[in-house]
Amino acid sequence: MTLNFDQWVDRSHSDSVKWNKYKNQDVIPLWVADTDFTSPPQVIAELQKRVAEGVFGYGFTPPELIDLLVQRMSVRYQWTIKPEWIISLPGLVCGLNVAVRANTSRQESSVMPSPIYPPFIQAAQSEGRQFKSIPVKEQQQRWVLDVSDASQQLDGSEKLLMLCNPYNPGGTVYRREELLQQQAFAQENNLVVCSDEIHCDLLLEPGLQHIPFASLNEDAEQRSITLMSPSKTFNLAGLGASIAIIPNAALRKKFKDTANGIVPHVNILAYVAAIAAYRDGATWLEEQLDYLRGNRELVTNRINAMPGLRMLPIEGTYLGWIDASALPVEDPYHFFVEAGVGFTSGADFGNHRFVRINLGCQRALLEKALDRMDIALSGLDR
Repeated sequence: MTLNFDQWVDRSHSDSVKWNKYKNQDVIPLWVADTDFTSPPQVIAELQKRVAEGVFGYGFTPPELIDLLVQRMSVRYQWTIKPEWIISLPGLVCGLNVAVRANTSRQESSVMPSPIYPPFIQAAQSEGRQFKSIPVKEQQQRWVLDVSDASQQLDGSEKLLMLCNPYNPGGTVYRREELLQQQAFAQENNLVVCSDEIHCDLLLEPGLQHIPFASLNEDAEQRSITLMSPSKTFNLAGLGASIAIIPNAALRKKFKDTANGIVPHVNILAYVAAIAAYRDGATWLEEQLDYLRGNRELVTNRINAMPGLRMLPIEGTYLGWIDASALPVEDPYHFFVEAGVGFTSGADFGNHRFVRINLGCQRALLEKALDRMDIALSGLDR
């Protein structure tokens, strides 16, 4: 199968959150994490077939999806899971919120990396809760969570460690020894671990392997809540199909009890899309990854040649974390919006001197955005 990821899909007149943010403005949207690629043709065909039935009553998690997930974890990640560990969710962000509410009271707190994907922060602050940040530091041209001194800032109120692998916004794919350090920190401080692994299939650096936190060892497994979804991998975010994998029966019961009556059931069309993607989407995924690698090379080379900007190599995700701290501007995000390029502001992640770029679009659009950046930077007084 040869797929055309250069195919232009005009989303500017649709209900796209990404494209409506700058509606009626000449701003290229490279912000929220969905792509501009059409989903796998098998997904589209299965959705059309299901819609043609014309009945959209209540549904339940299809056994075929559970079987595909068990098989996928085994084949791709060498992680043996049981069907009863799987809980269906209508989105990964609600999983973050349920994990916080199930494992911390209002007098207790969470621990998380900084900078981090904004819904982590929002979930950790739900109903007045508090959180503590562990810095992500540059180590050998990679953004790495540094837990070496983190225990010193804890006061005993912490109950939950929130992780992100691959790391959003920095694109790091954590190695086994790094994950073991995180697990040792959680064990030392008796923390449940909620691991957001939504980008686990989007590895851009050849030779790297995603390692689920829960697959490390028995201790990691029994203290873990793993959140995954086909949404980023196959561009299904608007359909809302995610899962939590929780091996420990007590943690799983608390999670289910907390979600009960608050978290809605998964959309029946989302189940159809997830099954088709996991069952038939492997070739499409490999071709998408090849295209994203080309986008990564383009953006990395161009950004790092621009005065005042720096971006470390992206190992996973289709997101880049651009350091604009050397620019003679107070707000890099608004500077680039005025230049016609709409990134995500680093302020949302905890550092306003950065911006996050989304590479998941047609290459010609990226080139146009990069050209606009060059023009804007050339006009700065230095």
